[in-house]
Amino acid sequence: MATQAQETDYSLNNPETLTKYKTAGQISEKVLAEVSKLIVAGSKIVDICEQGDKLIEEEISKVYRGKKVVKGFSHPVTVSPASFVTPYTPLRSDEKEASVEVQPGEPIKIQLGAQIDGFGSIVCDTVIPKKADGSEDVIEGRTADLLLAAHYTNELLLRLMLPPGLLAQGSDDDKAKAAAAKPPTQSQITALLDKVAQAYECHLVESTTSWLFDHNEIEGKKKIVLAPGDNTKGEGVPEVGEVWGVEVGVSLGSGKIKQFEQRATLHRRTTNTYALKRPTSRKIYSEAQKKFGTFPFSLRQLDDERDAKSGVIECVRGGVFRQYEVTGDKDNAPVARLLTTIAITKNGITKLGGPPALDLTKVKSDKKIEDEEILKILAQPLARNTGKSKSKKKKKKTAKKSEEEGEESDEE
Repeated sequence: MATQAQETDYSLNNPETLTKYKTAGQISEKVLAEVSKLIVAGSKIVDICEQGDKLIEEEISKVYRGKKVVKGFSHPVTVSPASFVTPYTPLRSDEKEASVEVQPGEPIKIQLGAQIDGFGSIVCDTVIPKKADGSEDVIEGRTADLLLAAHYTNELLLRLMLPPGLLAQGSDDDKAKAAAAKPPTQSQITALLDKVAQAYECHLVESTTSWLFDHNEIEGKKKIVLAPGDNTKGEGVPEVGEVWGVEVGVSLGSGKIKQFEQRATLHRRTTNTYALKRPTSRKIYSEAQKKFGTFPFSLRQLDDERDAKSGVIECVRGGVFRQYEVTGDKDNAPVARLLTTIAITKNGITKLGGPPALDLTKVKSDKKIEDEEILKILAQPLARNTGKSKSKKKKKKTAKKSEEEGEESDEE
C-alpha cells in the first residue's frame, strides 16, 4: 500500500488530478452563489455559515458516488463583516458571537471550499447585502471604489501569475525573447497592485498571501505576499504545472491590520506530534483528523462545541493544531477580499474556482485607472484560445456520460 501511494502521480500531468480540482471548484462556486443569496441585512452570520456548510456537504455527496475517494471541506463557510480581514466563523454556543448580524451596506467577505481526494479549491468573494425584499441598488461612492479596487487588483495579479512568454505570439525569436524575460519580483508585484488600489484611493491589505496548493495542502512551499508586514516575505515564482490560491485584499483605510478580540474558531491540523493529556483534547483531535485531514475547520463543525472550546487549548499549545487569529483593519475601515484557485497550464491560466465576475454596470465610481503600464497588462488574455472543435466537445460529453454511468454501476 505504501509503495502504491508513493507511485501515485498527484501532479497536473495526471488528468484525474485536474478533473478532481475542477470538480471541487465547481462545487465551491455553486455554494458561493447560494450563500451570497443569504447575505441579507439583519440575517445572523452563524446561521449563514451553518447553512453554507450543509450546502457543501450536499453537493459533495453528489459526486464520485460509490468511489473510494475522500471528499470534504477544503475550507468551512466563513462570513466576515466589513472591517474583518481574516475569515470569521462564530460559534452557536457563544451568545454574543451568535447574535452578530449582517449590517446594511457593509462589504461582506464569503470564503469556503471543497476538496476531492485531497485536491482543494477555495473561493472568496465580497458582496454587499441585499435588502429584505431581495432588491439591489447601484453601488456608488466609497463602497464602489472598494469593490472596483478589489476587482482590478485581482485581474492584474492573475495576469502577473503567468510565466514570462507563456502566451507570446510572433516569430520564434519573439517567443524566445519573451520567455527569457525575468518574472516580476514580489516587490514589483506589490508596487503594480498598489497603483491600482491608489487609483481608487484604497490601500492593499498588509501581508495578503497567495499560496501554492498541492495534494492535501493549501499552504505549499511557495507564496506571494502583498504589502508584507514585519518578518514576512514571499518566496518562489509561479510555474507551469502548479495550482495556486490567488488572493487580494484592499481597504478603505491604511491597510494595516490588528488582532480583534473575537475568539479564534478556525483551526487546522499540523504534521507535528504531541502526547495530548486531556480526554477532550484527544477526542477533538481524533475527530478533526478524521473529518478534515489537514484542511482548515471551524470549531462549530465538531460534534460538541463546548468540548471543542476546552480541548482546542491543549491542541494549539502542543502545536498539533494551528490557530487562525481573527484580524481586521487597524482603522476599522471596510475591507474587500477576493480569492481564486487557478491552475497554470501550457495554455495559460485555468480558473478552477473563484468569485463571479463583478457586474461593472452596477458599480459606479468617478475614479479610474489611468496608468498605461497597468492598462496594458489588464488588456492581456489569461489563456491561449485553443479553439476546441465541436467534435472535441461532443467527445467530452460522451466521456462525461460514460463516467456517470460508471458511477451508477459502482453504486449497484
